[in-house]
Amino acid sequence: MIEDTYSMKINEYLPLRDIVFQTLRKAILTGELEPGERLMEIQLGEKLGVSRTPIREAIRKLELEGLVIMVPRKGAQVAQFTEKDIQDVLEVRAALEALAAKIACKRMDDRAFLKLQLAITEYEYAAREKDVETMIEKDVEFHETIFNATQNDKLIQLFNNLREQVHRYRIAYLKNVGESELVHTEHLELLDALKQRNEELAEDIAAKHIQTQCVSIMRFIKNKAVITEEE
Repeated sequence: MIEDTYSMKINEYLPLRDIVFQTLRKAILTGELEPGERLMEIQLGEKLGVSRTPIREAIRKLELEGLVIMVPRKGAQVAQFTEKDIQDVLEVRAALEALAAKIACKRMDDRAFLKLQLAITEYEYAAREKDVETMIEKDVEFHETIFNATQNDKLIQLFNNLREQVHRYRIAYLKNVGESELVHTEHLELLDALKQRNEELAEDIAAKHIQTQCVSIMRFIKNKAVITEEE
C-alpha cells in the first residue's frame, strides 16, 4: 500500500521509458508492492513524478512478465503467489541447489569457505537486528557462493535465470514467516557438509533447505488467505 513512508524511488539517471518499468518491477520483486495490491496509475504517477503514460506502459510490460494481472472492474494489481507457482519454481530450485552442493564439494577452496562463513555470520547479526534487507542480501550471497564455486557456467546461468522469481518467495519466507533461526541452522549444516567434502550429505541438506522454505511459504500464504477472508 503506497503511503507517505513508501520508499520506492525513481532512478533519475536512466531513460524515462525504462525508469518507471524498472522501478515498479523492483518494488514488486522486493515486496514493496505486495501481492494483490492495486496499481493506481494516478497515484503511482504522482509518487514517481511522471505522467500516466509511462506508468501504463510499465504495467503492460509487467503483465507480460507475469508480475501484474488485470482484474475485471478492478484494473491492474500485483500478481498473487499461487501454490503451483511456488511449487514449480522451488522444485527446480531444490534440484539445482542439490546439484550445486554436490559439485561444490569437489571444487570449493578456502576462500569460498570463508565467504560462506562470513555470509552466515552477517546473516545472524542481521536477524538479531531484524534487518530483513540485509538478511535477504546475505542469504543470496550464501547460495551464490556455492553456485560460483561449482565453476559450471551453465549451472550458474540456470540459477541466475531463476534468481528473480525466487526472490519474491525468499522475501515472503524471511520477512513474514519468521524462521530465520532455521535458515541459519541449515546454512551451518550445509557449510559443515561442504567442508567434509561429503557430496551425498551436502546434496541432501541443500535440497531439504529449499523444501523447508517451500513448506513455510505455503503455510504463510494459507494463513494470510484465512486472515483476509476473516477481514
